[in-house]
Amino acid sequence: MGCGVSKSNQFHKQSKAIKAAVLIQQWYRQWVARTEMRRRYTWNIFQSIEYSGEQAQIKLYNFLGYLMDNFTPSSNERNLICHIFRENEVCRDAEWERHFCYDNIEVPEIYSGPHLTFPLTGEQVAGLVDAFRNKKQLHSRYVLQLLLETWKRLRMLPNISRISTCHSKEITICGDLHGQLEDLLLIFYKNGMPSLEKPYVFNGDFVDRGKDSIEILLILFSFMLLYPSDVHLNRGNHEDHIINLRYGFTKEVLTKYKMHGKRILKLLQKIFSWLPLATVVDQKVLVLHGGISDTTDLSLIARVDRHKYVSALRPPKKRHQSTKRISVDSVEIEDDIWLTKMNQRRASLTFPKPIGTRSSFQNRSLQDFSDIIKAKVEEELEVRRRRAQLLNSGFSRSARQLPPSVSSDSSQDAADSDSAKEEWKQILDLLWSDPMTEDGCVPNEVRGGGCYWGPDVTEDFLNRHNLQLIIRSHECKQEGYEFCHNRRVLTLFSASNYYDVGSNRGAYVKLGPDLVPYVIQYQASSMTRELTVRQSVGRTERSALKVLREQLFAHKSDLICAFQEFDKEHTGLVSLTDWAVAVESVMHLGLPWRMLQSQLVTCRSSNSMLDYQGWFSELAIKEPHMDHIDHSLLETLYRHRSTLETIFRMVDTDNSGFITMEDFRQTWKLLSVYLKMEITDEAISDLAVTIDSNNDGSIDIEEFMEAFRLTDKKSRLERGRSMFMGTGSDLTKLEGDPNI
Repeated sequence: MGCGVSKSNQFHKQSKAIKAAVLIQQWYRQWVARTEMRRRYTWNIFQSIEYSGEQAQIKLYNFLGYLMDNFTPSSNERNLICHIFRENEVCRDAEWERHFCYDNIEVPEIYSGPHLTFPLTGEQVAGLVDAFRNKKQLHSRYVLQLLLETWKRLRMLPNISRISTCHSKEITICGDLHGQLEDLLLIFYKNGMPSLEKPYVFNGDFVDRGKDSIEILLILFSFMLLYPSDVHLNRGNHEDHIINLRYGFTKEVLTKYKMHGKRILKLLQKIFSWLPLATVVDQKVLVLHGGISDTTDLSLIARVDRHKYVSALRPPKKRHQSTKRISVDSVEIEDDIWLTKMNQRRASLTFPKPIGTRSSFQNRSLQDFSDIIKAKVEEELEVRRRRAQLLNSGFSRSARQLPPSVSSDSSQDAADSDSAKEEWKQILDLLWSDPMTEDGCVPNEVRGGGCYWGPDVTEDFLNRHNLQLIIRSHECKQEGYEFCHNRRVLTLFSASNYYDVGSNRGAYVKLGPDLVPYVIQYQASSMTRELTVRQSVGRTERSALKVLREQLFAHKSDLICAFQEFDKEHTGLVSLTDWAVAVESVMHLGLPWRMLQSQLVTCRSSNSMLDYQGWFSELAIKEPHMDHIDHSLLETLYRHRSTLETIFRMVDTDNSGFITMEDFRQTWKLLSVYLKMEITDEAISDLAVTIDSNNDGSIDIEEFMEAFRLTDKKSRLERGRSMFMGTGSDLTKLEGDPNI
């Protein structure tokens, strides 16, 4: 009997232990699920803001291009921005060579940085890496000399590099570095520096956002010169001077090289345009930065004059030696030629869409906006054709009296236009596209350029070109890499801690003769190794929510209007469901707002209603003391701070960091046209007087932007990069104008 009791007690203890284990397991699974949920919405916040910034930059550039095509040559606004479009004109190499001259630059005796002689030696390149690791700077004379040698080398390379694993055991492929030198140094530490036995492919986006972009470029260029057959560089979408204006690289170079920074930037524009577009390994693996589309053709890409595309955001413009006008009874032939050129430049639609209401322009891409211009140009051309026919039938001075070169040139221009359009589309897709899970190929409306392509497009492309794998970069992934499309596409991202410390790992890939990718992951910051999972997720989440609160606060007036649509009785209260709907209707970020309620909303009443006026106070944004400045102007500044800074950088033609009062006023007028809003001269003058504290008649761009920061300290997300504070609806106000 005693034995039976003992067995019963033992069974009872085991049962309790099993129940406890089940409870622990359930708790752990719930904790893992909650942690994963927090990681995902944190990621969505960061990515939504990043992509909206890229979309904004493309739309701003497209808008400025429209102004260039429509403003008269004497227009002040046109004169402010024309220089950035001259950079994209095709010009002779001889015109660039004078920028490479370094003979008149002397290296002082007190200079303690690395010294370079050409051809480079392995010892010199290793010393350069070590100097940059120790925060030393390369003298501008050596920078210019290195860039000259790099330019000479790149001009010899084909559009598509073809390499083989036969001559070595493995090829190492790296993704985006984005100015994060610590990641590159960690890769070299773990994998070894480039050499004859250790070839590398660096897959674009070397610059922007990080603080050491110029150092990364100089290291990669040096290794390419030292081992020309074993170090290969592909162009990314950030190897573009227009993108650099917004995301920090332009500012970095001008800060580090105050005397010769402008020349260095000019040379880098040329060098970026000569970077190869893709690399093929063993005729089976294609390595490119962005992706493909349903029309991507490697044989066409191999024939493109890639150096014409100084910026991939806009088709190149040829220089014309003469602008003489030929008049036929007051119909000026130059106008038709101008319209043809405008049609060439703007007829860039890959996916035409009908023009709808203003609301239908949400998240329209570079190609979509071009369609508006194209339609108007075609209408105007038709009117002019009819007018010409009328003149031919009624007047003695007909088109037959025109030089025969006019009609032949027109047909040739049309053929060139079609060819240029197709070339440009190929390059734009290569640098800007992203994969998607669904079949098909659609415009990449999130970024504003390139396309989204599906598994069916991948399968067809690989079969047509007899390939087995695409390795691309362009997208930050939490693990540093990601396979998709039945493991036929591999996304590789090498900048760890990209959004914040602990936000993501970096990765690189090693390819052997079997062409099976072997992925190595890492995180460059030692801080991440000291944090627990909970601490790491919490830190990243707080950083993302801080940026999100800034965006919400910057759209305060629009959000209040949206809340009032649900608050018909003017109680100052809305339900949490209505809060989520209203916020998304204004922000258009596609975030799980209901899930974020617990993080963003605490001032709710007992019946789960939200006091939306009190909610803005709860966001805890520290406003500058600018009570005397117009409120709408301040909110515009908060919301479009990065766009405004980009325009400032464009206006600052001498890259001095200062602009005149008149240019300051013209910049605000330009922004007001872009945003379709009224900004009075009085409000702009009050703002200018407030900023010009020393009354010297000029505006310090850096001080101006810092004066209107919504928080005291830059987040890691913002440091070294300009994040866009506007929403999709802000960007499309101009596009909704029926006059465009």
